[in-house]
Amino acid sequence: MPKIDVINVKGEKVEEIALKDDIFGIEPNEAVVHQVVVAQLANKRQGTQSTKTRSEVRGGGRKPWRQKGTGRARAGSIRSPLWKGGGVIFAPKPRDYSQKVNKKMNRLAIKSVLSAKVAENELLVLDALSMETPKTKEMATVLENIKAGKKALILMGSIDENVYKSARNLPGVKTATVETINVYDLLNYDFLVATKDSVEKIEEVYA
Repeated sequence: MPKIDVINVKGEKVEEIALKDDIFGIEPNEAVVHQVVVAQLANKRQGTQSTKTRSEVRGGGRKPWRQKGTGRARAGSIRSPLWKGGGVIFAPKPRDYSQKVNKKMNRLAIKSVLSAKVAENELLVLDALSMETPKTKEMATVLENIKAGKKALILMGSIDENVYKSARNLPGVKTATVETINVYDLLNYDFLVATKDSVEKIEEVYA
């Protein structure tokens, strides 16, 4: 059972907690993580791109010149893909890029990334994180105190408007709740800064 230090906003150790093996101590499944990330990025694509084929481009109804006798190559339409202003060969059309990922795979991928974060010392657990008013400077100081690096994902047990507003203007910093975490964000940020209550909630949800 992996153990981790709980620190305060000043970066001082407050206590030590044990993490659940089946969530924070599994062997990461890279293949599943890769598949879930690919699906997540695919689902973000709008699929609205559209270009006209030769049959859709305006004009070109008349044959430009007669078939034989001119010395030039035969041409049937000025809207041929070979001509300037012509259609596009195999033109991209609107399509759905979405991929389905079942819940079991998604849960395994999240557990894999969480376990990797613990193994690589990229999980920082705070005893609590709250602010009386939104203060970007205070949030920057907290992240500096706990050595969260330049890219950090702050994980909260529940939505805290002041914490969210304090972090949103910091480049490379994002806030999330246990319900909204996803594999891509967990991988994209160097450090996962989680409050103690969010860790307990993760162990409840993913048990």
